[in-house]
Formats: sequence, C-alpha cells, structure tokens
Amino acid sequence: MQFNVKFFASLAERTGLTDITLDAHQLTTVADVWDRATDHQSRPANTLCSINLVHARFEDHVHDGDEIAFFPPVTGG
Repeated sequence: MQFNVKFFASLAERTGLTDITLDAHQLTTVADVWDRATDHQSRPANTLCSINLVHARFEDHVHDGDEIAFFPPVTGG
C-alpha cells in the first residue's frame, strides 16, 4: 500500500516532514499512518487530519493511494 502524507504549518516544523510517500502494509487507520510516518512521535493535542481533502478522524480507515494530511487547528485573530 502507498500513501501520500502531508504535514502543514507547525506540524511540518515539529516532525521535520512536509510531503512524503509512505510505502507501508498493515496500516488501517489515520493514526497508524501518523505513527509510521513520524516514527511514533506524540501527536499534539487538537491535531486535525484529512483523507483525500475531506476532514477525517484518526480512527478512520485508509486505503491504498489515499492522501492523508495533518494540520494544526485553524486559528486567527
């Protein structure tokens, strides 16, 4: 299975990753993708994610070819 994984803003800075292709089998959820991509780094509170540009939850299932993105909560002023 192959996934395109993207990290945005402070998550890219924290993980040192921006856009990677992850070749991995036995990943079933977004949380599994985070763990494999970040080598099990802890996930900051309120981290958001998406699958194929649609908001998702970390327990949602992923499929071969999915794009999974991680980003911090939106803030503004």
